[in-house]
Amino acid sequence: MNKKTSEELAVFGGRPIFEEFKSTSNLLKPDVEKFLSYSKTFYAKKHYTNNGPNVRLLESRLASFHNTKHCVSFSSGFWALALAIKVLAKRGKTEVILPSLTYRRMTDMIAWLGLTPHFCEVNEETLAMCPSSVKSCVNENTAVILGVHPIVNCSDVESLELIANECEIPLVFDSVESVYESIDAGKIGAFGEAECFSLHACKLFNGFGGGYLTTNNSELAKQLSSMRTFGFVGPDNIEYSHGVNAKLNEMHACMALASLDDIDAQVADNKARYYQYRKGLASLKGFSLLEFDEVFDSGFKNIVARINDAWPFTRDETVRILNAEGVLARAHYDPPLHTKLNDNEYIACDLSLTESLATQFINLPCGQKVSCDDIDQIVDLLSFIEKHADQIKQLMPRMTEHD
Repeated sequence: MNKKTSEELAVFGGRPIFEEFKSTSNLLKPDVEKFLSYSKTFYAKKHYTNNGPNVRLLESRLASFHNTKHCVSFSSGFWALALAIKVLAKRGKTEVILPSLTYRRMTDMIAWLGLTPHFCEVNEETLAMCPSSVKSCVNENTAVILGVHPIVNCSDVESLELIANECEIPLVFDSVESVYESIDAGKIGAFGEAECFSLHACKLFNGFGGGYLTTNNSELAKQLSSMRTFGFVGPDNIEYSHGVNAKLNEMHACMALASLDDIDAQVADNKARYYQYRKGLASLKGFSLLEFDEVFDSGFKNIVARINDAWPFTRDETVRILNAEGVLARAHYDPPLHTKLNDNEYIACDLSLTESLATQFINLPCGQKVSCDDIDQIVDLLSFIEKHADQIKQLMPRMTEHD
């Protein structure tokens, strides 16, 4: 990094460190020849949609990858999760238990289903939903527990399953960020009634888009396979209501298969980036990396750090300074979902911890377009910011001039 004075920071009009933005998205680009090779299969067979050869192959391989009986693919992770909740939610019940510190569109999906979010608290250290808080949220109106894994490590799966079984409440996992992970009880994908994943370009498996669900429940897999194709079972026979057009097409399946072929090399690269961050951030007083539990398998995709009181700037100020340099760091799940709902109703316990945690964490650039050299420059930038904090604070009124 060539900056010598605070005035050279891009937020004050200086030249950014990176001409090409460094994002927090995975953006895997698998081998193009593998993608084209898979594409030739459906093209030769002239079977472009409606459970074509590549979709069937992808579902078979993903079921094996997650050690489950069934995999059902969808046009998006949204439909995988929405239709699973639609089928599994207890009839006549209205509440979905989930954390507020999670993906920003989750409540929109719940509202679309005609259900009400019931927010639980999270664990201060792991950011995973707190089992004791989940149990306190269970009541006579609980329709389903939505077990959302955080983007680093996993939720306490065994405790959530115990609560669901004791209370006779269906448990569905949003496992979008835990596709490669394992826990003591086994590989993520085989827990609860079902687990849902994404094939978005920012995820570990890049299918251009799409999603899938894994389950050991054969009847559920059959019903969801029908509901994603308008509810058809056989020609002109609609057996299930609430069917939609949520099929995964062959092109997406080909890209996902090529990504799946590259998974081991991808995870090794992710691990190297994670280690580079861990080494660099250790020298900063105000940053602490949210570390992966390496006792079990992990994809090492996401880089999340906590900004503590020793850091001279707020999380949001830090994000603004970094973004100006082409470092597209992001606030981690801020604002919490319960603070930004307008017309939609919700139910919540005391979420003061969630509200505090939402201001402390930052997502740093990662993925296939970020090199270890890039990470060294990002760490150098953070060190520069820390070292020149007093000067930067004097210049901060000028930040708005370059927004």
